[in-house]
Amino acid sequence: MRPIRVLIADDHIMVQEGLKSILDNAPDIEVVGQAKDGQEAILSAKKTRPDVLLIDIAMPLLTGIDAIQIIREALPETRIVVVTMFHKEPYIRQAFEYGALGYVLKTSPASELINAVRHVFKGEYYLSPQIKDTVIHSYIRNPQKPRQVPSNYDRLSDREKQVFRMIAKGQSTKTIADILNISPKTVAKHRANIMEKLNVKDLISLIKYALNNGIIEPDEFKL
Repeated sequence: MRPIRVLIADDHIMVQEGLKSILDNAPDIEVVGQAKDGQEAILSAKKTRPDVLLIDIAMPLLTGIDAIQIIREALPETRIVVVTMFHKEPYIRQAFEYGALGYVLKTSPASELINAVRHVFKGEYYLSPQIKDTVIHSYIRNPQKPRQVPSNYDRLSDREKQVFRMIAKGQSTKTIADILNISPKTVAKHRANIMEKLNVKDLISLIKYALNNGIIEPDEFKL
């Protein structure tokens, strides 16, 4: 089985080398290129066609967020993980809205970076545990506000509602497949149907929907 091919984009050479050193310790991961700004990230991605792109947000010439959008349009098969110091909600939301599947803080342990690469390679979302509270506090429903589940929630089948709750709680595709005794492809199909029916485009919006409408409680969110 071939290794997961990774491209690293960061404007600090020491950070690039640090990330590469971490990934070099994983036998199933191969670093195929490095870029120092957003424009170079786009060119390198088109040239190397990596399975996974690790990219910072704040970079010269073109920001990581802008680069993500362009790369996702040109290379939809490339999965993207944002690796950054920015932990505020607007950055997280924008990254996922523009097509990232993962968001990892640079203060995270090395093992977390490797886990993020492996998760997004399989098409799964990955969010640093350190920013879990940021997501919850940004989207937690107002306790004074009466809860009323939107009508589009009723469009989901019983199985889709079950999968939705599990996804919103942070369970991986593989875990859901194992628990429900279905294939990961079936889980992915359910997820696509759920997001279409609920009119949400990313994981953060899905979690917001679940928290705001009382479908899961904040302490159930385990990403």
